[in-house]
Amino acid sequence: MPPMPGTSLANMGWELADGTRSVFSEYKGKVLILDFYATWCLPCRDSIPHLVGLQKKYEEQGVRVVGLNVGGPGDEQQVPAFAKEFGIQYPLAKPDEDLVAFLLADQDAIPQTFVFDRQGQLVQRFVGYGPETGKYLDSAVETALKTPAP
Repeated sequence: MPPMPGTSLANMGWELADGTRSVFSEYKGKVLILDFYATWCLPCRDSIPHLVGLQKKYEEQGVRVVGLNVGGPGDEQQVPAFAKEFGIQYPLAKPDEDLVAFLLADQDAIPQTFVFDRQGQLVQRFVGYGPETGKYLDSAVETALKTPAP
C-alpha cells in the first residue's frame, strides 16, 4: 500500500447489497478485517472458511470481517449464492473505487486481506492465500486485539 499524501481511509467505504453504505471510520474501536475477493477466485474460495471461523471466534471481542467484491462485471450477481455456499454471516459489499485504488494500488492480486487494529492502523496485509496463511492471519488478529481502543 503506497503512501498517498493527504489521503485518509476514514471516509472511504463500501456499499452493501441493500444500499446501506459504511465507511472505515465507523469501525474505530473494532478490529477490522477487509477481504478483497471474487466468487470465481480459487484462493479466495480457500480463504473464506477461515474468515468465517475468525468472525465467529472473535466477534464477541470486537472483530469485524467485511468481504469486498472486486470480481468485475457480473460477479456481484453471484454473491448471494456464494454467501450461502460458504455460510458467510459477515457483510459482503462493493468497495468504493477510491478504497480499491488506495489499498490495491501497488498489487491487484486477490484475495487480499487487511487486518486493522482498534485504532484503525494496519497490522498486516496478506496477498493470496496458502497453507500457512491462516495461522499468520490468526496471529495478526490476536496482535490487533491487544491494541487499546481509542
